[in-house]
Amino acid sequence: MIALKGGKVVTVTGSTFENGVVLVEDGKICAVGSADTIAIPQDAELVDVTGKWVTPGLIDAHTHISTFAEPSPRPNIGDGNEITDPITAQLRAIDSINPHDLAIAKAREAGFTTCYTGPGSANVIGGTGISFKCKNGDSLFDIVIPGSAQMKMALGENPKNCYGGNSKKMPQTRMAVAALLRETLYNAKVYSDKLKAAESDPSKAPTPNFKLDALVPVVRGEMKVRIHCHRADDITTAIRIAEEYHLDYSIEHATEGYKILKVLKEHNCTCVVGPLLMDPVKMEIWGCRQDTPAKMEEAGINFCLTQDTSSGTRWLPINVGICMARGLSEQAAFEAVTIRPAKLLGLSDRIGSLEVGKDADIAIFDGHPFSNFTLCKATMIDGVFEYNAL
Repeated sequence: MIALKGGKVVTVTGSTFENGVVLVEDGKICAVGSADTIAIPQDAELVDVTGKWVTPGLIDAHTHISTFAEPSPRPNIGDGNEITDPITAQLRAIDSINPHDLAIAKAREAGFTTCYTGPGSANVIGGTGISFKCKNGDSLFDIVIPGSAQMKMALGENPKNCYGGNSKKMPQTRMAVAALLRETLYNAKVYSDKLKAAESDPSKAPTPNFKLDALVPVVRGEMKVRIHCHRADDITTAIRIAEEYHLDYSIEHATEGYKILKVLKEHNCTCVVGPLLMDPVKMEIWGCRQDTPAKMEEAGINFCLTQDTSSGTRWLPINVGICMARGLSEQAAFEAVTIRPAKLLGLSDRIGSLEVGKDADIAIFDGHPFSNFTLCKATMIDGVFEYNAL
């Protein structure tokens, strides 16, 4: 057993203990509370974290760690976008997972214990992403979380710029992006219905289709869809299409979400907001604001925060602090990088808060986790110190 004693313990979903104790055994949290009430067994390995902050391991629910590869095997050619077909639902980020990618260690040393990685946004449908633990692993089997795949889709300038222009290939316009998405979902629904019918009458089975097969759980509402869109009008297009096909979805980036707070609230949207410090390199992100999370909190909208990158994930805590300076509450800030992304990824029964029975995924900081003066001093994953500079 390991006992973390004396730190400020932020459970996120419960109380915060100024002089707290967290007991860890067999990779799980077995006790958490005040030092006055938690009895530490005599044979426990005592780790003094006095003066430190002890929090759930941080989670970034939207990264491209390993899919974009660091270091890149092909300079100036990103590995995370298969820009040969706007519909690539059959692609799987798990086939790009490299446990030795430099970004994993950098994220781990910043307090991240779980990240989600996926294809980029060049394609209207890009394929499935996957969640993984930021462990020191020898193979993907050591880090990937089975059953956590989710489907990437994208609206706006990225897909139309990748296929429009001189290529003369659809989509060249926002209308075509939406039309391609609708058409593909329509075909996937027809394909899915035929598969259902074939369960009782094999003669009704459709001709096998590898792309459409990947979308069957999507149109059946069994797999979450992550829809990239920055501009307010793209967000509303995503909502309309998702509801038309009864998708379980989230809005990724939501850069202009502050313009349509009422719409997001009425449609019960979950937003993954970020990156938060983007330069205006393209028209649809000119409206990037650091007070968007605060405005969403005030409006009662469920959101997570992301850095949307690879090794740059390690800077997300500082960006969260910038949002706090612009009105985001401390409680919402912690939730946005712990329990909320855990729920989005379907993993809140295991991670995202310091609770008895959950995975012992814990970060220890030498100051407020969202201050740029703070360093992560240790990261524990499944009860093992995968990084320790205490």
